[in-house]
Amino acid sequence: IILFFQQPVLACSNGKFKDFLLAHVPILREKYWPTFWCLESRAQTVFASLLRSRLLPNIKYQREILKLSDGGQVALDWLEEGCPTNAPIIIILPGLTGESQAEYVKCLVNSASRIKLRVVVFNNRGLGGISLKTPRTYCASKCDDLSEVVNHIRSLNPGIPLVAAGVSMGGLILGNYLVSQFSKPDKPISAAMVISVPWNVFKGTESIEKPVLNLLLNRHLVGGLCKNIQRLKRDKVPQGPWDLEEVLKSKTIREFDSSYTTKQFGYKDVESYYTDATIHDKLHKIEVPLLCLSAGDDPFQPLEAIPLEEANKSKYVAIVVTARGGHIGFLEGLFPLFHEQYMCRFFTQYFTAIFAD
Repeated sequence: IILFFQQPVLACSNGKFKDFLLAHVPILREKYWPTFWCLESRAQTVFASLLRSRLLPNIKYQREILKLSDGGQVALDWLEEGCPTNAPIIIILPGLTGESQAEYVKCLVNSASRIKLRVVVFNNRGLGGISLKTPRTYCASKCDDLSEVVNHIRSLNPGIPLVAAGVSMGGLILGNYLVSQFSKPDKPISAAMVISVPWNVFKGTESIEKPVLNLLLNRHLVGGLCKNIQRLKRDKVPQGPWDLEEVLKSKTIREFDSSYTTKQFGYKDVESYYTDATIHDKLHKIEVPLLCLSAGDDPFQPLEAIPLEEANKSKYVAIVVTARGGHIGFLEGLFPLFHEQYMCRFFTQYFTAIFAD
């Protein structure tokens, strides 16, 4: 039990960023007390989702449809209520099949709103209730849609500080975007955070193929992916070099990526795609402050795959690992959600400190 209730591990090289975090993000010096009746990783993952979905009402966003350079479109959902027009802006990137009303997204949006950040949720193509205009959807390795979103927001808000937070696959897309900015003098995003990111996609995919509970989570996610892909037929989008009926038979994320994602984005095979998507070996190319929250028992990313050694060499990337928490779970206390939860307190303290510094 002592191992369950302990101070999180912080991996970051000694220097300005680490000193800043230890001085201004007090949650790093506290023990994380996971909900005792929900210690198991899959239980944290599932119960957190169920509780948030029941307790958090839908948010009334202002929707903006952004036309992309290739003819596609994405929905940007804004929440700016109570914020001055010159308040900093945060872009939130949901996970694999998530959108702006996903329970964990609403959790972060509410937290950002409380600290007077203007929030924009970036819904990937085909998500958030909008139609597909082109055959292209989205994947973990491609960040050009995010780049267009960032440039659009900056053009409308010159001089306004811009930060970002990505959850799960949204963290991979954000991480790959930050890597793409390597050695560029102008960094559009000044600070970032990722939560429950599958650092090493190979290891993460292997982990969620283990029977029985992990595999059930895997199949649940694939069901959501297949539902999204059915929009290609519904929206009468021209088909590409894939067999839609074969794609819809996918039982695991690996099968889906093999039959659809690789063909959609021109990869030779699923191994080539996962190599491109993974970021555990790219931390040295990230040059803006990036705080990362992972759980040591995340079913989507085993502890040994979290790049702690690489983070200990980085002056920009800090990885925080709790002993428990599951995947986007991090429930704490006897009665979770009666107060701001660990993940959101972590988020709030970090971005409050960023803009107070």
